[in-house]
Amino acid sequence: MPFVFEIIARAVLLPVLVAQGLFLQARTLRLPEPDGPRSGTMGQGPALSVLIIGDSSAAGVGVDHQDAALAGHLTQTLAQTHLVTWHLHAKTGVTTSGVLQSLDDLPDIQFDVAVQALGVNDITSGTSLRRWLQDQHSLAQALRDRHGIEHFWITGVPPMSDFPLLPNPLRWVLGRQAMRFDLAQRARCNANATLHYVPVQSVLDATTMASDGFHPGPAIYADWGQGTADLITSTLRTRKPGNQTVV
Repeated sequence: MPFVFEIIARAVLLPVLVAQGLFLQARTLRLPEPDGPRSGTMGQGPALSVLIIGDSSAAGVGVDHQDAALAGHLTQTLAQTHLVTWHLHAKTGVTTSGVLQSLDDLPDIQFDVAVQALGVNDITSGTSLRRWLQDQHSLAQALRDRHGIEHFWITGVPPMSDFPLLPNPLRWVLGRQAMRFDLAQRARCNANATLHYVPVQSVLDATTMASDGFHPGPAIYADWGQGTADLITSTLRTRKPGNQTVV
């Protein structure tokens, strides 16, 4: 569908979209962030420090313990080949702008790599694609300047059109915006060697997602964490030395 017609459709549907959004805010099951450590050291081999940063999916909402969340699967897999020092900086409901504002809460240490999951809350809060990309740029630059991060593994924006929680037409509208955000993020990563796009490859349906129909379930976290760790170790083995500018 041409974007101009989509804009018209969204304007016509606005009263319905607002009503559905308010209903979901009032009735959606609120899942807590899981128990478990948010930093640590594990494994053996070459040293690798990892920052995991993002929203509720990065925080592990949808499982009971960090061992079963993104951080757990990522660090456990990396620890098979590296001495991993890691820190999780993630919060339910946060946008990219919100993460930028919270960077003073990070420990004053250097990290080798970052794993990022952001975008869904930017979409649900109405952030424009242009503003989101500006915030993404600012976040990467701030993390490089403050914490020495040269390489970022950036998770793609999930297809919100597949989220079981969302009713139509809200599902269609958010799904279209998520697709645009994801395509823009992929293009951004393709244009710079320091940014590595991590596609969302798991099936998102009622059998794989959490009980709220909005967050990942255990199988998705396992695929995501292990797959991202494999991408990191593969890239570290083949990357060439030299400083590059984050965009």
